[in-house]
Amino acid sequence: MPQRISSFTRPTLAGAGQTRAVAVLIDSPVWPWRGRRWSHLVSDVSYEELHAFAATELGIPRRAFQGDHYDVPDELYEVAVAAGAEPVGGRELLARLMGAGLRLKKRRGAVAG
Repeated sequence: MPQRISSFTRPTLAGAGQTRAVAVLIDSPVWPWRGRRWSHLVSDVSYEELHAFAATELGIPRRAFQGDHYDVPDELYEVAVAAGAEPVGGRELLARLMGAGLRLKKRRGAVAG
């Protein structure tokens, strides 16, 4: 199946007035933690692209990176989608992350997140 990549105009990522293809994916905010619901934000292209999107479009600092994804609170889900993140199901997100070779293996005893 061909990969769909969102395109959007963002001077912050592409330069003024240029369109840049982004392969940033986000799943639905269904993951509970500390009284909130969270999504996972990943790239199936590169971590650099993911860091740029998280910082520039969502204001999420680099220190929040979870090894292969960012956790995004439910109130930023629509912001991420409006900025060009492609909404996908959790299984598709994981499959594309693994297919790109960007999925880190969980450590034994690690807490999911």
